[in-house]
Amino acid sequence: MAYAHTVGGSVYRFADLKDLLAKATPLRSGDVLAGVAAASAEQRMAARLALADLPLSRFLEEAIVPYETDEVTRLIVDTHDAAAFAPLHSLSVGELRNWLLSDGTTSEVLAAAAPGITPEMAAAVSKLMRNQDLILAARKCRVVTRFRNTLGLPGRLAVRLQPNHPTDDALGIAASLFDGLLYGAGDAVIGINPAGDSLSTFINLWRMMDELITRFAIPTQSCVLTHVTNQIRGIEAGAPVDLVFQSVAGTERANRGFGIDLALLHEARQAALSLKRGTLGDNVMYFETGQGSALSAGAHHGCDQQTLEARAYGVARHYKPLLTNTVVGFIGPEYLYDGKQIIRAGLEDHFCGKLLGLPLGVDVCYTNHAEADQDDMDTLLTLLGAAGVTFVMGVPGADDVMLNYQSTSFHDALYVREVLNLKRAPEFEAWLERMRIIDSQGRLAAAGADNPLLAAATKLGGG
Repeated sequence: MAYAHTVGGSVYRFADLKDLLAKATPLRSGDVLAGVAAASAEQRMAARLALADLPLSRFLEEAIVPYETDEVTRLIVDTHDAAAFAPLHSLSVGELRNWLLSDGTTSEVLAAAAPGITPEMAAAVSKLMRNQDLILAARKCRVVTRFRNTLGLPGRLAVRLQPNHPTDDALGIAASLFDGLLYGAGDAVIGINPAGDSLSTFINLWRMMDELITRFAIPTQSCVLTHVTNQIRGIEAGAPVDLVFQSVAGTERANRGFGIDLALLHEARQAALSLKRGTLGDNVMYFETGQGSALSAGAHHGCDQQTLEARAYGVARHYKPLLTNTVVGFIGPEYLYDGKQIIRAGLEDHFCGKLLGLPLGVDVCYTNHAEADQDDMDTLLTLLGAAGVTFVMGVPGADDVMLNYQSTSFHDALYVREVLNLKRAPEFEAWLERMRIIDSQGRLAAAGADNPLLAAATKLGGG
């Protein structure tokens, strides 16, 4: 179905819903690279005006990626909750924006509506919103998950402790790990991106993290971020796997490029559930996404990258994950050119994920060849903290020595918690206080000789 709108005496026509969504998207380099971006600011405004008038029900009638050939589309359509959508059925996209920002639309109302909102609806309304709208609406969305602690509660921000090492050296990983814990990071997950591809290496990493968590009774969870098939093999080999990780995308073809399909994700979740390692809950999956992944795989079907990112959230939410995060600036300037585009994308991703019912975190990051710097990341981190982001990354010095990109440091998490008065996961915070790492106000305590974690770290270093 074609769409049109008149602006300044010119009639702008859009071939179909896919084209309308693409042309309404804020400018970003990935959409220009794909040849789907608006040719002018005027055309972009015409697309937004047409999109604002579009009934939400239209998204249930017109697929942007064919149902017959794409299992992600089939998942979105076949699991759509008509009862949850009923209160929104008569709204247009513009009216949905007004509804989201209304004082009467509470966290409870948003949670009830989430199963009825499709990823395309979420992407569409985000294209009509200013940054402040994305922050305000996302802040009202509350998604709580549990494994060994409780994540997503109001007024709290978790941190993934990311102790990567370029050669998977156990001592180097342990040094970063203790460093992060002593800075109060690690309540989201202790998650290692391995440099190698050996099952024996993965098993050693799982066992090392499990031994640490058990020895110090840390209320957190661990993850080795290797391909999902390696994690299934690890479970079969008796490895102490907490969370199962996988990168996911918004089309079947892009997921195939990752070497996965929906059936494999189901198998992995069942394998992790069979271990029954969670003490407070059974959210056992961890997903990562990122705008541009489908385009980089040649699997975007002519869609804009932000709408496909929202569809990746449609995949993730089906498996009830403990954690999902967008690695917002990781792919590079070909997809998000500069700090302005990265900031906008991070706020869009967080809003769309939360609106769809996902425990969304953001890897606030950029590559060294992007037109961005750490000041841009400070801005995005602060905005996301105000928006109620579930978790961010904790990387020693903010510079990942294995993945070679710039992220957020343990100190950055301390900053945003102090400025916005954000606490850690409650069980983890209580543990930090018992370990005398923080004081009763949640601030870092002076490290004394009676700190058992510091004593262990000192022994590790030969001190």
